[in-house]
Amino acid sequence: MNTQNCYHCGLGYTDKEEIVFDDKSFCCNGCKTVYEIFTLNGLTDYYSFEKTPGATPKDINGKYDFLDNEEIVYRLLEFHEQETHIVSLYIPHIHCSSCIWILENLNKINIGVSSSQVNFNNKKVRIVFNPEKTTLKEIVHLLCKIGYEPYISLDNYEQKKKKVNRELVYKLGVAFFCFGNVMLLSFPEYFEMEEYWLDNYKSFFRWLIFGLSLPSFLYAASGYYSSAWKSLKTGMLNIDVPIALGIIVMFVRSTVDIIFGYGQGFFDSLTGLVFFMLLGRFFQQKTYNFLSFERDFKSYFPIAVTKILPDRSEVSVPVYDVAAGDRLLIRNQELIPVDGILISDTTAIDYSFVTGEADPITKKSGDKLFAGGKQTGKIIEMEVLSSVSQSYLTQLWSNDIFTKKDRQDYKTITDTISRFFTPLLLITALASLLYWLFIDVTTAFNVFTAVLIVACPCALALSAPFTLGNILRIMGNKKLYLKNATVVEQMAKVDTIVFDKTGTITTSKKSDIFYEGNGLTEEEILMVKNILRGSNHPLSRRLYDFLPNAAIILVDNFDEITGKGIKGHINDNLIRIGSVDFVGVSKAQTLQTAVHISINKVYKGKYVFANSYRNGLKPLLENLSKRYELKILSGDNEGERETLKQLVPPGTLCVFNQKPEQKLAFIESLQKEGKNVMMIGDGLNDAGALAQSNVGISISEDINVFSPACDGILDASKFESIDYFLKLSTNAVKTIKMSFGISLLYNAFGLSAAIAGKLTPLTAAIVMPLSTITIMSFVTVMSNYYARKKA
Repeated sequence: MNTQNCYHCGLGYTDKEEIVFDDKSFCCNGCKTVYEIFTLNGLTDYYSFEKTPGATPKDINGKYDFLDNEEIVYRLLEFHEQETHIVSLYIPHIHCSSCIWILENLNKINIGVSSSQVNFNNKKVRIVFNPEKTTLKEIVHLLCKIGYEPYISLDNYEQKKKKVNRELVYKLGVAFFCFGNVMLLSFPEYFEMEEYWLDNYKSFFRWLIFGLSLPSFLYAASGYYSSAWKSLKTGMLNIDVPIALGIIVMFVRSTVDIIFGYGQGFFDSLTGLVFFMLLGRFFQQKTYNFLSFERDFKSYFPIAVTKILPDRSEVSVPVYDVAAGDRLLIRNQELIPVDGILISDTTAIDYSFVTGEADPITKKSGDKLFAGGKQTGKIIEMEVLSSVSQSYLTQLWSNDIFTKKDRQDYKTITDTISRFFTPLLLITALASLLYWLFIDVTTAFNVFTAVLIVACPCALALSAPFTLGNILRIMGNKKLYLKNATVVEQMAKVDTIVFDKTGTITTSKKSDIFYEGNGLTEEEILMVKNILRGSNHPLSRRLYDFLPNAAIILVDNFDEITGKGIKGHINDNLIRIGSVDFVGVSKAQTLQTAVHISINKVYKGKYVFANSYRNGLKPLLENLSKRYELKILSGDNEGERETLKQLVPPGTLCVFNQKPEQKLAFIESLQKEGKNVMMIGDGLNDAGALAQSNVGISISEDINVFSPACDGILDASKFESIDYFLKLSTNAVKTIKMSFGISLLYNAFGLSAAIAGKLTPLTAAIVMPLSTITIMSFVTVMSNYYARKKA
């Protein structure tokens, strides 16, 4: 009987077991069914990414009946609101691009699935679905039918996966044992001892050395073989290909030597090579952990939230100091930082940051509020259920939905270099082998192996992530919290900086405010204060702090129109606060920064603000203007133009009366001119511009405003350090280039020695991790040196 491979899963089967459908052969009805599902839903491109990528579906009859229990389902869900549920499932079978493609197209198979995103590294898929159209049980059954059965455990299976993987430690231990014993047993050969026992037991000791090398060759070095094989299957040569090839060549050559009595072979070099390379990899892993690439939530959210104390007073506290049982005040457009229970009567929550759905969801008193929702209405109170570290706020920062387009990953550049480097290395090694074969066969194989090992581009591939990772950590310590390491490289490319005015170059702290117009009664001031209490706009916050303390009263129909103003009803009185046009006044606009007030459509007057610019603004702009093109955008009128002229360098463009959509269009126009733009704003009226810019930095002061689309959050106290951070990013890229030069120089010297036959494989194996350590030490020292330099 002939053996064939299944079109879907690739497993072998005999002619007798063959099932033919659509001119394709399958090993079982399960694989045939999966193919039918994909065909009916137009998903046959699944097989274009990789041949036989699927897995044979398993019989799950009754296995997931526990998902009929709503209480169990809610424990598994990350988020559940009316028409939107979100669940993250661990799927062990995820292994290739086909898996990613099919799992991110589940919405084509099940109409209840809105979207699905795969985290390839963690083998997880995050599924957003409508519980009115499908259930979690149906989704799990679908995944099982197409060969992607999830692993579900109510005992928090995440913890099991997060345990430290000790496989590398075990392999390192095995490699060390083999290396030590093979070296010990090789001493008689080294000293060419011809005594009786060596002559009689030479063969025995050689075969013993062969046996001791097998665990090192088959187990300790297995990671290199699997990595190289996957690389070859995808047609991309990674850095493990030459390493695996060198190990195999040494083993085969050494085995041939023993079988034909040519000598003891190179098992000492082979086991030494595996040990020292694993030692280098272990060092890399430890260094990665030291740099803390996976930072905790405190690194991302320096924002504050308003906490209500038992005496009903309000205090601003860091978001990570919030604990279960605390009562929080959430204003209009503020992000809910933690899971909690709504205390106020009703509100509307925008969960677009979490689900992608923009329609607000109405919540009533006693309903659960999930972290990540944005409050869109009058001010509310909520009671905290869990601290920020236990909520979903941290997931928003790295959500793929908010990843900028056209973002160039520096590690991808390094990988590209490695892909070109590896074929060149293989050609060099083969050419050296052919050359030395005509001179000395033994030296030829030594040279071939030494070339493959010494020129390994490990150090080349590690210099960028180590540099950027360390810079990311340094900036975080200095209160600039960046989304990821690629933002550092983007900052180094910036040539144009755009500043928002209100709340960015001006401070939202108390400043000179005076009133012009008809006098306000105490009752009217009380109403104005309570309307302002629900707004997060910098002018609203400054005016709220300026007005005298007042009793808290109920506000109805609160509404805030971005870029215009706020309104609401108190005891049947309509209060409007904002621009001249918003309050309905036909008077000519003045050139002052002012907030106008009308009550029951009667104009009362205005509060005029003497803008307080941030300390160090003038020297900062002067320094930046030497290297960057500067722009100032403002939603206010031109009343501050003359003041700004005294602060900004000559030639700086200042644009006023800009609405949020106009700010975004301004950034787009600069990018069309080929500019790399960094936008610095407060995250309120300029959220769109921040998202559109190449680098968007949000200034954080005393308000809980956070946009997942921005690239970084800068503590307002570090505003003067913007020039320092930009120089640090430029120096980070310079460090990477220098490390590339050192790595290439090392490879040039190493290759020269190896090709000349003056470098043994064992020496190359020792030198290779040393070069990696050198590069990592260099980039760490240099990045720390540049971090200590003043801007």
